[in-house]
Amino acid sequence: MILEGLMTTVNEDGGVNLSPMGPVVNASMTQFILRPFKTSRTYNNLVRQREAVFHVTDDVDMIARSAVGELRPLPEMEPAGTVTGWVIQGACRWYELQLHALDDQAERAEIVCQVVDQGRLRDFFGFNRAKHAVLEAAILATRTEFLPADEILADMRRLETIVAKTAGKSEQCAFEFLDRHIRTALGKGTS
Repeated sequence: MILEGLMTTVNEDGGVNLSPMGPVVNASMTQFILRPFKTSRTYNNLVRQREAVFHVTDDVDMIARSAVGELRPLPEMEPAGTVTGWVIQGACRWYELQLHALDDQAERAEIVCQVVDQGRLRDFFGFNRAKHAVLEAAILATRTEFLPADEILADMRRLETIVAKTAGKSEQCAFEFLDRHIRTALGKGTS
């Protein structure tokens, strides 16, 4: 199963890189298979550092803004306990990971990581269709360079209906942010 969340890795200069990640996880949550693009900073940091921290969160605004590289300032973080890395304090759960195996023969690498530490910071909000719609919109926002514009805009209209029916203010703001970003990226302006 793929579990969507946020990954922190350490940049070469010691700074924090925060990016969305959808690893394949096993049922016991002891092994994560990451599939970053080899051109990504996350991939380069993982190969160099061999450690990361994965976060489960229901904060869709943080996911939306990190997906398009516009999360400023970074959320409050604390040093991880077992790996050299950072734990997002607003996350629900976190998993400290160490690289176990790497296959980088394809366009997207496959990196198998073992969980070496984990923790819970707060309860997960629960199922909400608007939160899931914003997550899907964030994924669309990362694909504007290679998916057909008409397909993206049709998906956004479908997701907009879900957000209108089920969102709170945070989800509405995150969706509107992504809609503006996508329309700008596609050269479609706002409607």
